[in-house]
Amino acid sequence: MARNWYKAPDRKKIRLLDLGSGPGAHTWFMAREGFPVACVDGSARAISQLRDRLKGEGLEAESMAGDYLALPWGDEVFDGVIDSVSLCHNRFEDSKLAVHEVHRVLKPGGQFFSSSFTDRCWGFGTGVEIEPGGFTSVSEWPCAGVGFCRFVNESQLKGLYSRFSELSIETCSWTLEARSRLIEMWLVTCRK
Repeated sequence: MARNWYKAPDRKKIRLLDLGSGPGAHTWFMAREGFPVACVDGSARAISQLRDRLKGEGLEAESMAGDYLALPWGDEVFDGVIDSVSLCHNRFEDSKLAVHEVHRVLKPGGQFFSSSFTDRCWGFGTGVEIEPGGFTSVSEWPCAGVGFCRFVNESQLKGLYSRFSELSIETCSWTLEARSRLIEMWLVTCRK
């Protein structure tokens, strides 16, 4: 956000989308920073919590409960889309549909920022494997008890974002439990 849009002469002209917002920490932040923001999440309860928080602070966002496999916005309406560990809780084929939708709603030159767990992350391989790298009943943190989680390898990642140009892939990692547990995430930046 800061690197791309903080220096914009008028933040009100930069429209952003929080994909799979949950109760809206990122939506709240973007609204607080003066950006027009929209968000979508599959949980009506999470969207209700977000709306209450925004109202309590005098902030606004276009927020809706719904499925991001068929986004309710027209073509080329957003300057940026943020996915903070949401797509990885969908099967790979559904994630491909969601990324297609993100591409559709982004303006030419718009950017997509996405994060997900790598296949080296703590929790990978626990639970019941439903598809390559995708597990239910993950028994160890950070995905314990959250339903389905897909830990992505680099080849899958490149395939998922192949429609975009200027693909940048980085990792961010940290350890827990006296460095015995690795949390590692992919940080993807790409442009339409």
